[in-house]
Amino acid sequence: MGKWLIIFLVYILSHFPTPLLAGGEVSGGSLSTESRWIVDELGRRVKLRCVNWPSHLEVAVAEGLSKRPAEEISGEIRDLGFNCVRLTWPLFLFTNDTFASLTVRQSFKNLGLSESIAGVVQNNPSIIDLSLLDAYKEVVGSIGRQKLMVILDNHISKPGWCCSNFDGNGFFGDQYFNPELWLKGLTRVATIFKSYNNVVAMSLRNELRGPKQNTNDWYRYMQKGAEAVHAANPAVLVILSGLSYDRDLSFLAKKPVSLTFSKKLVFELHWYGFSDGQAWANGNPNQVCGKVTSDTTRQAGFLLDRDYPLFVSEFGVDMRGINVNDNRYLNCFMGWAAENDVEWALWALTGSYYFREGIIGHDEAYGVYDWNWCGVKNQSILDKISALQYPFRGPGYEEARPHKVLFHPATGLCVTRVSLLEPLVLGPCSEAEAWSYGNHKTLTIQETYFCLQASGLGKPAKLGLTCRDASSKWEAISDSKMHLSSNLKDGTDVCLEADAGNKIVTSKCKCLDNRERTCDPGRQWFKVIDSTRHRSRSNSLTQVVSVVKLLTKSAMGWI
Repeated sequence: MGKWLIIFLVYILSHFPTPLLAGGEVSGGSLSTESRWIVDELGRRVKLRCVNWPSHLEVAVAEGLSKRPAEEISGEIRDLGFNCVRLTWPLFLFTNDTFASLTVRQSFKNLGLSESIAGVVQNNPSIIDLSLLDAYKEVVGSIGRQKLMVILDNHISKPGWCCSNFDGNGFFGDQYFNPELWLKGLTRVATIFKSYNNVVAMSLRNELRGPKQNTNDWYRYMQKGAEAVHAANPAVLVILSGLSYDRDLSFLAKKPVSLTFSKKLVFELHWYGFSDGQAWANGNPNQVCGKVTSDTTRQAGFLLDRDYPLFVSEFGVDMRGINVNDNRYLNCFMGWAAENDVEWALWALTGSYYFREGIIGHDEAYGVYDWNWCGVKNQSILDKISALQYPFRGPGYEEARPHKVLFHPATGLCVTRVSLLEPLVLGPCSEAEAWSYGNHKTLTIQETYFCLQASGLGKPAKLGLTCRDASSKWEAISDSKMHLSSNLKDGTDVCLEADAGNKIVTSKCKCLDNRERTCDPGRQWFKVIDSTRHRSRSNSLTQVVSVVKLLTKSAMGWI
């Protein structure tokens, strides 16, 4: 018996590798595109995981500088795990010299913001008497000194809050949106920031909209804008937005853009809970999620299959955690974003605004910071979103053979295990279990014979070696395709669920009836997603030890 145990242990050990930990992203200079990925000069994927820092409102100064030093804010952005900032700018800042030459002090004074002047004097005294244009440059520089990338986003023409269909800023030819002036502005911005190595991309225009929008003018001017930026600074990525508040790029399915350059083009998408009104709060989350993700794929997601990177340059939720519509939307968005491993930028950094829509000190419910910019508004939501900072695959992230991971959108965690002797649990996706899953519908730990099995209502899901019965088959059901369902031996249907302690159990499937509108299926939603990332070394070693213990006990008749 001892001889065969040793042989079996050797076999098992050979199928539990102890890989090197994956390194961080390496930037070798300017970025480019390779198929649907953004890569550095070494050809390694750089996943954009950004936060929006508004600088386009009436004052035309980056928000928060009356509350905190710019360097401190930039440092905290980095510490929160973001690697870039989408910094907004109004067109007039770069095309109206009279406005651009106003000092920061004068801009605040003109709006009667004496308290903000005092705050900037205290926290950022070096910029108070700089011109608005030079102050903007200083903020870009402060972000760069914290080793963060910057995406310069032309958010609006006339400084102010964005957006409505009739604000004069929506589409080419609107009151404040002269296409020729816009092209001059893009050229000037690209030229000014050519020497800033941390400026890696320019977004040509935020949320095209309004009654004048049409595809003919979109192709005409967006292609001109892309060419103008590339001619002035060929190092930066060029990001193109779509129509209808950046929700619709479907027209590109029939007619792609035609540009003189390549490997620099990215498309952007915006997606909020309110993009679909109150559908999430008033409807069945499974049904709404299925419909909205299908619509998003048709309107923009298809570009990934056409080998273009897709940058979700705005998404976000009410950080107070009290908005049912947003909370349900976020679970669905998390599943979609992780499955597609897209680039993204959270809206927004802002705790409060100097002046927004006539209100001094307007609170931003969607803000990362609290009103005083002293702390984060909701750490649990930030922890959840941080799961999307992890690149699951792409060039340079091919340390392991392709496999599946089980992602839990409601927590931002993945299914993992401490050992074979303990139940499956949710844990960091860097320690996610590597599964094989195909037409056979069996979830098997890759390079082993262990498969996931349903053992009973309310009981922990278990790993077993008998993988041919119904309790070992897992089907993605419901409109959301995020319920993983199996059958018990008595024929009862069950679904995988993360309980309150984040242990993986099997329970009665919830919220499958589309008439159920108050039901929240979040704890039962899982996404089977592709990955090529290794698990961490420490976790793999722990598993090897557990296998040895299990087999040793078995051989000695203890279990």
